[in-house]
Amino acid sequence: MKIIETKIPDVKIIEPQVFGDERGLFMETWNEKAFREAGIGTKFAQDNHSRSVKNTLRGLYYQIE
Repeated sequence: MKIIETKIPDVKIIEPQVFGDERGLFMETWNEKAFREAGIGTKFAQDNHSRSVKNTLRGLYYQIE
């Protein structure tokens, strides 16, 4: 996530990093720690956005140990 300062006090441009592949995309739209470090003190833990192409199943993980 890229947070860009502007000439206007307290106005910032938030540029999320988009991760995409043949299945679709994912991006983190809110991260409390990153925003707090940039001087944005709103209480909200984290928000994400994802989009998948048709017939894509996400979120299943298998671990043996």
